[in-house]
Amino acid sequence: MGVHKVIIVEDHILLSQAIAGLVDSFEDFKVLFTCKNGKELLTKLKTPENIPDIILMDVNMPILNGIETTEIVKIDYPQVKVIALSVEEDDSTIIKMLKAGAKGYLLKDVEKDVLELGLKETIKHGYYHTRDVSNILINSLNDNGSQEIHLKEREIEFIKHSCSEMTYKEIAEKMFLSPKTIDGYRDSLFQKLHVKNRIGLVLYAIKNGIYKL
Repeated sequence: MGVHKVIIVEDHILLSQAIAGLVDSFEDFKVLFTCKNGKELLTKLKTPENIPDIILMDVNMPILNGIETTEIVKIDYPQVKVIALSVEEDDSTIIKMLKAGAKGYLLKDVEKDVLELGLKETIKHGYYHTRDVSNILINSLNDNGSQEIHLKEREIEFIKHSCSEMTYKEIAEKMFLSPKTIDGYRDSLFQKLHVKNRIGLVLYAIKNGIYKL
């Protein structure tokens, strides 16, 4: 698969250098450069050679913070995956960062092995959540209200397939439906279940016993 390019956005220079040293020690990962804030990152991303596979993003930074920067990266560079790396561990900050588009959230005191696993899983599956973050996401679904939701048999089937590694195109083939129809199922369920992405769909399925780990 080659070497995966990483950018670190962190306003503390010594910490940024230490994280870069760790990432460079991981097999198949290389740090392109570090940035002190979101504004510096966005300026550098205008050069095509500077586009990474993953950005390790601090949350609290001067000039342009991690949440604001992640929202911009999600829109302008959708192929780039952002993992938050922060000291902030309150639920609201984690939820805001994930809603902004982060594919994972790690604390800065995380073990080296967990950081490496987070990078590898994000490359492989598109996201990485620790058990604590998964619990926060599941609990956040409770904020959607207690109104009973009725799902059709085919909707449940679609949700179950969405919990696998199949693409939406593969799910369409599995259910003998067109990709356009599957897109309709997906968009309808996102709205009905008040979730924003496939991760939210999986977490809903786990919480409600539709899919068991």
